[in-house]
Amino acid sequence: MCTINPDLQQERNGATFNPYELTIWWDGGTEKYEKRKALEKLFLEDPELKDDLPLSYMSHKQIYENSVRKAVLIAKKLRDLRDIGELSVDTYTALLGGTLGCALLKEGNPLSVHFVMFVPTILGQGTIKQQIEWLSKAWELNIIGTYAQTELGHGTFLRGLETRADYDEKAQEFVLNSPTLTAYKWWPGGLGHTANYAVVVAQLYTMRKFRSLAPFIVQIRDEETHMPMPGVDIGEIGPKLGMKSGNNGYLGFKNVRVPLNHMLMKNQQVLCDGTYIPPKNSALTYGTMMFVRVVLIRDASLALAKASTIAVRYSAVRRQSPIDPNKPEPQIMDHTTQQLKLFPQVAKAIVFKANGDIIYDMYSHVSQEIEKGALERLPEMHALSCCLKAVCSADAASGVEICRLACGGHGYMDCSNFPTLYGMSTAVCTYEGENTVMLLQTARYLVKAYGQAALNPHVQLVPTVAYIKKVIEEPEFVGFDGSSEAIVEAFQYVAANKIRIAYERLEQQMREGAILEVATNRCGIEMIQAAELHGRAFLALTALTELQALSQKVSPALSEIFQWLLELYLVDACLQRIGDFLRFIRLTEQDVSGLESHLQECLKRLRPNVVTLVDGFDLHDRILDSALGAYDGNVYEKIFAAAKKSPLNKEAFNGSFHKYLRPLMKSNL
Repeated sequence: MCTINPDLQQERNGATFNPYELTIWWDGGTEKYEKRKALEKLFLEDPELKDDLPLSYMSHKQIYENSVRKAVLIAKKLRDLRDIGELSVDTYTALLGGTLGCALLKEGNPLSVHFVMFVPTILGQGTIKQQIEWLSKAWELNIIGTYAQTELGHGTFLRGLETRADYDEKAQEFVLNSPTLTAYKWWPGGLGHTANYAVVVAQLYTMRKFRSLAPFIVQIRDEETHMPMPGVDIGEIGPKLGMKSGNNGYLGFKNVRVPLNHMLMKNQQVLCDGTYIPPKNSALTYGTMMFVRVVLIRDASLALAKASTIAVRYSAVRRQSPIDPNKPEPQIMDHTTQQLKLFPQVAKAIVFKANGDIIYDMYSHVSQEIEKGALERLPEMHALSCCLKAVCSADAASGVEICRLACGGHGYMDCSNFPTLYGMSTAVCTYEGENTVMLLQTARYLVKAYGQAALNPHVQLVPTVAYIKKVIEEPEFVGFDGSSEAIVEAFQYVAANKIRIAYERLEQQMREGAILEVATNRCGIEMIQAAELHGRAFLALTALTELQALSQKVSPALSEIFQWLLELYLVDACLQRIGDFLRFIRLTEQDVSGLESHLQECLKRLRPNVVTLVDGFDLHDRILDSALGAYDGNVYEKIFAAAKKSPLNKEAFNGSFHKYLRPLMKSNL
């Protein structure tokens, strides 16, 4: 039985609520909590899934081979769970991208893209016949797939992709080519040496005419020998900031032939004679990307939960810099500046979790409508998923770095796990759509909605942008009192005015003769600001509605904590953008001063419960993998134990002394 650090234990003893209650909400109910605990026991206690040597001491090749070994063990356990009827979507989520998966393979699972993108793309874009042919092979892992869209020369700009698929009517085959070096597929996880099939997105040509981008199932390695198929140039792209075991790869084609029925044809078709039948809506072909962006919003909350747990626990143990010179060194969490760094990250983790659940439910509902042919809310869902992916991933990456800095020099050590956390979280800012491009996509939707509302007083806007019409009708914001409701409404006014400016400047550019694309580029700064504020207004509104509703369902003690977290999140978000608020709303010096005072009150109120709050995330020590953030708080012992694991410490001195240092030291004698 390990001894709990007394400072940490004292924090827990002083809490006013039971962390288990928060855990149940975080997990989505008692049943899901119990299933998670059972999964953690099954996987985290398996000795074959533990690493005695930290990854930072392994070679690049060793990291990959070890990750494949563990990925296969995980896949076998998933099969066992399926055979006894215990396998669910939540299980896949936990093991492929959630907290449990990160504990087992902290630098990524080379099979993740197979389940997260290869399989969903076949489901979303394959015909029933194609699903029957491919899904059983994919689920059984008789084949291993990846999703090859991004290229060396183009990423988010899909129309710029260069990989080309020309249809040969006589052979009824597509011929795939990479006409330039920049046309090589670049980045897909598992592509390097793991997958033997790929969904390849390419320019589709039939009858010598460009039709659209289209997805093709392409065999890239032999199923028996795993050698690259003829005409396939394939390999791994090398070390990265994070995701070191994801086996990201490159892929080029030279006259690679693919059967006609290997083009996924649920949304668009090519007939035997080369006749092309376009999709009803081009956005339908990007359904997989929208799904992944929705999932990434949830992932942002997990990143912040892990980072804030580590930093909060460390801040309760670390003592430094007397506040009162006549008293001993305090816990660094007693410094108000430390509280301002950490407490908003805890609040964001909870707000992003609530928003992630809302967005996922919205996506599921819209997807059902799409299946029935109703596409009315598809543009709204696409715009919202784009801007929230951008805002939440940026905040998560920034929040992880703030937490690292809050831990001082020890946060810089690999054993803190902050380097890995940051590498994994900041990657989200660029994959599945680079954030600036995501904001621009949302902005185009927003200025269009603003134009509709400005030109037609009777137009009905969809719910997520309905506030635009209200602000047009009531341009003056009055009665700001600093309450949560007032801050949310103020966010909507600020967002609507940012959208108005983007719309007006875009229109001005076009009146002066610029085409839409050029005008959009010239107004890019205004447009991304509008999209970001739209995302933040949505986050603020759902934070208010969801946390207030949640407060009615929990104990009075936890209800009070949720209220203070809500107020901290909203006041901090408002003060972070106080310039925009002052620009569009008549705030006085007294109003701003009141917000600043309320921020400090929120910090003071949350201080006694913040350790118990992060305990409520219930993150296993293996998941945190941090000497600074373990549950027992024995920070210094764990830092020292981590240092002793260095291979350099296995011998009293290194051979380089006699080979290099000693000759240097004796050379001038």
